[in-house]
Amino acid sequence: MAGGGQAAVSFLTKVAKVAAGLGLAASAVSTSLYTVDGGQRAVIFDRFQGVLPAVVSEGTHFLVPWLQKPFLFDIRTRPHSFSSTSGTKDLQMVSLTLRVLARPDVERLPEIFTNLGLDYDDKVLPSIGNEVLKAVVAQFNADQLLTDRPHVSALVREALVRRAGEFNIVLDDVAITHLAYGHDFAQAVEKKQVAQQEAERSRFLVARAEQERRAAIVRAEGESESARLISDATALVGNGLIELRRIEAAKEIAGVIARSPNVSYIPSGNNGKMLLGLSTAR
Repeated sequence: MAGGGQAAVSFLTKVAKVAAGLGLAASAVSTSLYTVDGGQRAVIFDRFQGVLPAVVSEGTHFLVPWLQKPFLFDIRTRPHSFSSTSGTKDLQMVSLTLRVLARPDVERLPEIFTNLGLDYDDKVLPSIGNEVLKAVVAQFNADQLLTDRPHVSALVREALVRRAGEFNIVLDDVAITHLAYGHDFAQAVEKKQVAQQEAERSRFLVARAEQERRAAIVRAEGESESARLISDATALVGNGLIELRRIEAAKEIAGVIARSPNVSYIPSGNNGKMLLGLSTAR
């Protein structure tokens, strides 16, 4: 019995040693493996050599436990927005919001990690963005930021891409998403618009008065010409034309009176001639 017990203890001891060995081996394997997901790259820090120059691509890779440590970078394009209040060439304050799509230069990830760390974009983009915005806006007057906005955006993009490249950051897109003027400038613009509207109204009134003056002159000339023609016709053929116009007017007056409900009869005899305005007297 004693021999059987010792054999069981020896067997269990061996099993424990094997299990411990397997556990240590699994732990060693686990600590010596790391995974780089899609859209990521890894930079290896070695305790003896420092940051290694090679960039590790996607997949599962080996490293020396304790001696090496991986640092993962997201290399996908990410949006960043920041605002800046800048002074224009004519000393007006303007608030602008800039949106950029940025990603790191994959080949320079070891250099980025050494100089800036993992949060490189938060350290660099706001500072160079404000610097570029202030430098570009200072070249234009406040109204030119609206009238020449494509040109302003192109200058901001060019300068920002160049400055970001100095920090190994690639900008895929740069856009000015918001532009707001100060309160004083907004009031000045409103007053200018009101003044322009008043000037347009004054020009309209002047033009209308000029047209009315010309129309009055044309009417006066027409009436003068008409009077002259009637005078010449009267001198040539006598008062027949005047008598004809008087008879036509009398007929029209008589017709209006006949249709009026307030008139019940038309006097006869010589009085009828009075209604028509036809008398024998000349």
